[in-house]
Amino acid sequence: MSENLNKINSTPEVSEETINSVMKKYDRESNTRIWEGKPKIAITLVLVAFSLWCIYVTLFATFLEEIRLTSFMGLIILMGFLIYPAKKGEQTPNHIPFYDIVFMVLGTASYMYFALNANTIVNLGTKFEWYQIIIGIVAIAALIEVTRRCVGIPILIVAGFFVIYALTVGLTNPEFLGRLKYLVRNLFYTKEGIFSTPVNVCSKFIVVFIIFGAFLEKTGISEFFIKLANGIAGRFAGGPAKVAVISSALCGMVSGSSVGNTVTTGSVTIPMMKETGYKPEFAAAVEAASSTGGQIMPPIMGAAAFLMADFVGVPYSSIIGRAILPAALYFLGIFISVHLEAKKLRLTGIPKEELPKMSKLIKKIYLLLPLVMLVVWVSGNYMTMQRAATFAILLSIFVSLFDKENRITPKKILQALEQGGKSAITVGAACGVAGIISGAITMTGLANDLINAIVGVAGNHLIIALVLTMICCIILGMGVPTTANYCIMAATTAPILVRMGVPTMAAHFFVFYFGIVADITPPVALAAYAGSAIAKSNPMKTAFQASKLAIAAFIVPYMFCYNPAMLLIDTNPLSIAFICVTSVLGVFGLAAALEGYCFTDMNIVVRLIIAVGGLMLIHPATVTDLLGLLLLLAGLVYLYINSKRNPRDLASSN
Repeated sequence: MSENLNKINSTPEVSEETINSVMKKYDRESNTRIWEGKPKIAITLVLVAFSLWCIYVTLFATFLEEIRLTSFMGLIILMGFLIYPAKKGEQTPNHIPFYDIVFMVLGTASYMYFALNANTIVNLGTKFEWYQIIIGIVAIAALIEVTRRCVGIPILIVAGFFVIYALTVGLTNPEFLGRLKYLVRNLFYTKEGIFSTPVNVCSKFIVVFIIFGAFLEKTGISEFFIKLANGIAGRFAGGPAKVAVISSALCGMVSGSSVGNTVTTGSVTIPMMKETGYKPEFAAAVEAASSTGGQIMPPIMGAAAFLMADFVGVPYSSIIGRAILPAALYFLGIFISVHLEAKKLRLTGIPKEELPKMSKLIKKIYLLLPLVMLVVWVSGNYMTMQRAATFAILLSIFVSLFDKENRITPKKILQALEQGGKSAITVGAACGVAGIISGAITMTGLANDLINAIVGVAGNHLIIALVLTMICCIILGMGVPTTANYCIMAATTAPILVRMGVPTMAAHFFVFYFGIVADITPPVALAAYAGSAIAKSNPMKTAFQASKLAIAAFIVPYMFCYNPAMLLIDTNPLSIAFICVTSVLGVFGLAAALEGYCFTDMNIVVRLIIAVGGLMLIHPATVTDLLGLLLLLAGLVYLYINSKRNPRDLASSN
């Protein structure tokens, strides 16, 4: 996609070498083996066959579910070893070490053993032989190794903690071998571990949507989104930063990686922001915060929307409908901050002659048709999610025929299927490890102990439980991909809030949001660090700046736990309209207070008044809304009057 992005304007761009270097450093998926010639063709065919197999299975397969799940994970292991080397660094073309071949064969064979003997294994109950336990250990070890290679260490640290806890303290069997046998049996041979909800949903829904995203990329939609954002906001004050916010929100709808989104769109927007006059830390932070927000943007939500629908037990359309307002507030907060920063620095926009013409962009609006129809088909219950994704893939191919530059040819179809298969490796492996975490927690009852501990500390004070849960989510979410991130939160932290009386939907949105913001929250802020590498800024300062820009993500989740009406739960159209207006004003107040500028520079007292007013307006209650509105208006009137003493300040705010 970076090749397309580099065609957008004449702004100095980041080199392809730099982009690849940043991706390899902060995105594990980019560290791949080098295949050339016939071996490359063979690997491509494996990935293409996997994608086609997943589409076929989700649409037509009627065989035993255990066969579907084990064969899926077996192929994930096979492709994982073929694509990802054991360590970073320069790779010898067409080379795979002997030990990798052995590990790959043994790991894949372990899953295929289960697939081929599924009927017998399901009926075994607890009567497993030791050779079967050894097969399970090999399968788990292969999954852990593939995950280490393509996802990273953080999620394995979390999984390792829970597994060690189970073997040493959590399980009641007095003998270690007895505990080991019980643990492996439950993690591998039942649906309580690897093959639990995460992998089930991944193999059934998520992979097809990943493939759809790969086809959508081939239509040139990312380039269209950035050009559209330029056309909408580029000419205004600090235009490039606003372009970054809008384009990242749009690209985030189909992207499943905060880091990937940061690097691909940031390679264009960050140099533009720096050239306009934004400081490097601010430019990188805007892109990182916006790209991270793409993971909470409907309709895909980093593929977590499908998992949330399964965990909460509601239709997928209900999840994406309730996610719209919080996501809009998140991006609005960033947009207001970059606008006020531009006014404070007196920055200009992109010259009109350098902007794409909207008349030409409107002619390509048909590129949005697959995404629009996908939402319509699913939300209207016209067809299942996987069938809707399949039809959306076909529609993507059709709409591309109207664009000569991005027409999807047979070669591009193979490339999309290949990319879809490759992207599925990371998600599938992460979901498998998330299943291990969930299984270990369930077997030991640790989740209940954690719930009791936090509820005991919080007492009857919901705010204490929310703060402690937030801290847990940020720690557990550090360096973990979106899908696995949410799976961990749903198993460990969401039940805490449900026990405290928070509606299930609101509890799951709360933990999802705080798991996601770990990508920009120090000390492990991968998206912020990736942005800083492009901007050549201080990584830690960038992370703190990104966290400040994403203030809505730290405030709004608290609000919808106290009043779920913000998630459109138990409310009506009039209340929704009122909540939208007050929330927008509240986010404006918070953003202005944090920026320290509106009409003119603010002193500490005015910043506090406007910040408190903003918080009160975000909280959806009549009394707090009225008080918040009075405080916000009082602060803004004071600033406006004060700015008249400095005509330059007043002029820059118009």
